[in-house]
Amino acid sequence: MTCIMGVDPGISGAVAFYFPENPSQIAVYDMPFVGKEVNAAELADIIGSFSPDVAIIEHVHSFKGQGVSSSFNFGMSYGVLRGVVGASKIRTHLVAPTKWKKYFSLSADKEASRSVAIQHWPDSPHFRRKKDHGRAEAALLALYGDAIK
Repeated sequence: MTCIMGVDPGISGAVAFYFPENPSQIAVYDMPFVGKEVNAAELADIIGSFSPDVAIIEHVHSFKGQGVSSSFNFGMSYGVLRGVVGASKIRTHLVAPTKWKKYFSLSADKEASRSVAIQHWPDSPHFRRKKDHGRAEAALLALYGDAIK
């Protein structure tokens, strides 16, 4: 069965696994962290348990006005994520937020992303809370990956 991994990087981010042959099925995990760093071993275990065929990772960058420490921590987390995915030998597509969000007619509004995810997976428990926007965006990235394959 084909498995597409979607990744919303960052401390509120998540990793999702979508199965086009069973579109109602979605598996979602909060990004594993230890302190302010991605837990590379746990992330590798999660990815290994699904053996995705492709990874769709949101291509992110630092923001103007973001503190030096925040930028560094975010960059480190993104680098660890990219390293784990690369070491897992998964074909990877980096997608700008504007590109995948345009596909779903979304803006930067995180709540709108959660709403779209709920529409696609109404029975999933992964998107029930307001703070589940990272999970929703990871899931939508995986769904977007099916559209661009």
